Amino acid sequence: MSVVSVSEGETSSITCSLVVEFLNTQPSRKVNWKTAELRLVRNEFRDVFLEVKLSKLTNRYLLKGIVVHKKFLKEGKATIHFQEQKLMLLISNAPTSQLLSFLKTMYVKMSLQSSEPKLDVRSRLLSNKDKQIEEISPVTVKDLSKLHNQKKSSLPLNGSNITPKSRKRSLSGVGDSQEKKKQRSLQLEFGPSLLTPEQKRIVEAALSGRNIFFTGSAGTGKSFLLRKILGVLPPDSTVATASTGVAACQIGGITLHSFAGVGTGRAPVHQCIQQASRPVVAQGWKRCRHLVMDEISMVDGKFFEKLERVARAVRGCDKPFGGIQLILCGDFFQLPPVSKEYSAKSRKGNNHFEEEHEGPATFCFQSEAWDRCELQTFELQQVHRQKDAEFVSILQEIRLGRVSDATADKLMATQSHKLEEGGILATRLCSHTSDADQINQSRLDALEDSDPQLASQLDRTTPVTSAIHLKVGAQVMLLKNLDVAKGLVNGARGVVTSFLPGDGAPVVRFKAKLEIPVRTEKWVIKASGGVTLTRRQLPLRLAWAFSIHKSQGLTLDCVEMSLSRVFEAGQAYVALSRAKSLASLRVIDFSASQVRAHPDVLKFYARFRRAIRDRIACEPVAIPRKV
Repeated sequence: MSVVSVSEGETSSITCSLVVEFLNTQPSRKVNWKTAELRLVRNEFRDVFLEVKLSKLTNRYLLKGIVVHKKFLKEGKATIHFQEQKLMLLISNAPTSQLLSFLKTMYVKMSLQSSEPKLDVRSRLLSNKDKQIEEISPVTVKDLSKLHNQKKSSLPLNGSNITPKSRKRSLSGVGDSQEKKKQRSLQLEFGPSLLTPEQKRIVEAALSGRNIFFTGSAGTGKSFLLRKILGVLPPDSTVATASTGVAACQIGGITLHSFAGVGTGRAPVHQCIQQASRPVVAQGWKRCRHLVMDEISMVDGKFFEKLERVARAVRGCDKPFGGIQLILCGDFFQLPPVSKEYSAKSRKGNNHFEEEHEGPATFCFQSEAWDRCELQTFELQQVHRQKDAEFVSILQEIRLGRVSDATADKLMATQSHKLEEGGILATRLCSHTSDADQINQSRLDALEDSDPQLASQLDRTTPVTSAIHLKVGAQVMLLKNLDVAKGLVNGARGVVTSFLPGDGAPVVRFKAKLEIPVRTEKWVIKASGGVTLTRRQLPLRLAWAFSIHKSQGLTLDCVEMSLSRVFEAGQAYVALSRAKSLASLRVIDFSASQVRAHPDVLKFYARFRRAIRDRIACEPVAIPRKV
């Protein structure tokens, strides 16, 4: 297991698994190390070395004439090829953000060293400098300024010493836009993605090995923080899951049901254990040391209880969840678990599994397993999605199921907001999926086909099971971050203005005043049994309307909603909190009676916040010494 600390800057050392391959023998020779420490160091002549600590053995390799292979960087893997020394270091199980930071630091220091004057061999031999090896200093603003002046460009790692993800694609360059090339390079912006003090405390708690649960209102950056935590944990023993497929995709994980390997989870516990004991599933349970669960509020309490018992049985350990560290995230004031009352049989292979009649869904915090896990709890307070202080105050009130007369008046006043601009209409959020589907289809059917041949060509070139049907004038939403600086982010709204001849790519005018062709993107999804599924699809969806359930986690440029048919606690809050500001929101039919919070959730948060206050009160306070 890799042990790392919270670092907000660049790192000059990482702990990982390592294979050292010696290429100067026939055949090549490999040595495997489960745990190794890599450090960037300098000698007295300021030469940069990569120091490799393997148990009691330490080797140093001059960073010169190297090639870095980074295709599997997101999996915590990279290869450093020392061409002159005929040696390859195959890095794996490195925390992904630490590995990225390490490679950035290595690149910057190597690039700066190449511009420094070189000492010849004679001068080195005659030098009276003391021999010394010291860890390299962090990258500074001065370093970046020097490098910027030296390169006069952004800092891609696809130069002579860093290989692109695909050499074949890079050499051909056919149909490659500059934007795509930029995306394939390993970006080196040492930007201000610093953690706030409250975020840093949560990351430190996650690294301590404690079971943790952190929550926060919509827009406080829960998913962002979860990705940060995943970036500092060893990927080989960390499993990222979420209660829904959309949420799992956003953190690069799989659904909780898929990881657990217990089907629907409706069978009795002993049958769930039987299902999870299959070799492929059991291997995943036994390898897991850190289990992340996003959108925990939508996980049924009875299912959570079963999972805890399954984990103990499959891992052969009587500690809560079989000794696995839990990192739970979600907001119980948002959408609750789906209520499913069932009494039936399901077929799994050649076996029959009885499905229990479980009754209405319950919250995780109502299960005994929740208490057994002894979770350290945190609440994020700072809202990042909405910058409008007045709107934030309204949302905090709605979250608790309260509506003052002033708040009701402000929300009803949004009915007259004019949100349409440049042909881009406001997305309507509906309480029922069927309503959203009907609106999207009827609006699409009302548009004329500008070129049916191009539309069919687009269908043929999209190798997915379901197609997206587009026409000129179709309202769409972006599903991936293409260029954050330009506002082309997940949730950005736009309208299709044309289709390009040739590949038929839709041209979309976005609310950010940009009009660009949108091409297919790769989506990588992890499935059970360690299988990775890849899908290529346009990162777009029809956006005249969609359901409140499917909007959870999104930030929308302009949104309108009808709340007359909301049917769950927290549903109105989720819908309203998708907007960036009061000015970008239109509520068609608001009534205070549509806003409610679940009473059990209100009681839980009251206890939860008392526990946080008590813990903070017991923490030691540093008293400065008098000098």
